[in-house]
Amino acid sequence: MSRIESISFYRAIESVFCGLTLAIFTPNRLGEYGGRVFFLSPKRRVIGVVAMAVGNIGQLVLTNIFGAIALSAFIYRFIDLDYRLFFAIQILVVVFCLFFAVFYFNIQWLNGILLSIKFTRKYKKFYSILGRYRKAELFKILLFCLARYAVFSSQYFILFIWLIPGLHYADIVMMISILFFVQSTLPSLDLFDVGIRSVTASYFFGYITNHDVAVIACTASIWLINIIIPAILGTYFVFKLNFFGTPKSN
Repeated sequence: MSRIESISFYRAIESVFCGLTLAIFTPNRLGEYGGRVFFLSPKRRVIGVVAMAVGNIGQLVLTNIFGAIALSAFIYRFIDLDYRLFFAIQILVVVFCLFFAVFYFNIQWLNGILLSIKFTRKYKKFYSILGRYRKAELFKILLFCLARYAVFSSQYFILFIWLIPGLHYADIVMMISILFFVQSTLPSLDLFDVGIRSVTASYFFGYITNHDVAVIACTASIWLINIIIPAILGTYFVFKLNFFGTPKSN
């Protein structure tokens, strides 16, 4: 958000918790945008949504790239395909990954596309910030996204090692990446997302283990730790919000 408004580290933490609280009640975490940008001054909130989308796009890029690679490895290991079809899938995976990487590091193209549309041109003051991000900044954002991906992956990894000993580490990493990839493509509501997560995890992990209960326990635990508990804590910050002005001071 530094390109829009300077906020303190503590205020940034408040905005994240508030976003998590509002996210659980909205489809595909849309409320997270609103919860975070209400910690900006009113005139900068719409621009803040666009800026926050850059970080979410970076997260989506990593999720899709790692997920596509993991899915390719999964097909190689567990699906019996004709070698020509498998080769075609590999080419598709490479093109898929390159597309997301090139698009992210040239995100100003999105600004140009929106400017070329008559309907959206009148809102350019809100999305013109997309043209200001340089590749060095985008790379830094992507590193933060990578750290976030590593944290969530490590949580799953530790729980699966703890609850289901004997699994190969590479298999766990592959399945976690596929799990993130599939989850990112499915419409969901965080409050009830545990069902979708559990079904997806049970299906894919079923190829490497028959401990369905442990798989569901791992998935539910992560859901509880990363979504529900932070959302409950975030209600404190939601009550501090001033929806029509600047956030209330501490």
